[in-house]
Amino acid sequence: MYPPKKLTRFERARIIGARALQISLGAPVLVDVPPDMTTPIEIALYELKKGVIPITVIRKHPSGKIEIVDLKNKL
Repeated sequence: MYPPKKLTRFERARIIGARALQISLGAPVLVDVPPDMTTPIEIALYELKKGVIPITVIRKHPSGKIEIVDLKNKL
């Protein structure tokens, strides 16, 4: 009935933006970054692709169902 457990473009943008802000404020980077990546947004995208960002998305549907999407399973 509901779409598969996949991030929407809005969830993806929110997660990348929040993680890039954390990195720009001095948070430790969770992966070994290639030397060509210099901006916090590139690093956040790379971390998301590697699946190491420790964030869980909780969706509340109109029917009252709650769906949990763990980012570590979304490579």
